[in-house]
Amino acid sequence: QVQLVESGGGLVQAGGSLRLSCAASRRTFNSYNMGWFRQAPGKEREFVAVIMWSGGSSAYADSVKGRFTISRDNAKNTVYLQMNSLKPEDTAVYYCAVLRKTTSWGTQNPSDFGSWGQGTQVTVSS
Repeated sequence: QVQLVESGGGLVQAGGSLRLSCAASRRTFNSYNMGWFRQAPGKEREFVAVIMWSGGSSAYADSVKGRFTISRDNAKNTVYLQMNSLKPEDTAVYYCAVLRKTTSWGTQNPSDFGSWGQGTQVTVSS
């Protein structure tokens, strides 16, 4: 099983930027499609972005499209989430996860992902 550790969260003013990192423990990381999710207090975990194992394709939630960019460096076993033009409504704990290999590309359902990291807090002040 892949173990994931997120980092890079913090407090930023609206309009600012942050880059989150998700480091994986296994060298087979480059065979997994990877996703980012977030969860705000009192709300359900929601899909943010997903990237294919090769980095050749990605998809985003409508709420972050054009502001966030997901990328990966398979040599470093790491996936990134560059977040620009941050808004207070982006405040949440951000998690990375592995898309289960039995699941089709395109899902945004958290139950189709596994090996969740512990999360990193992002707080955007107005």
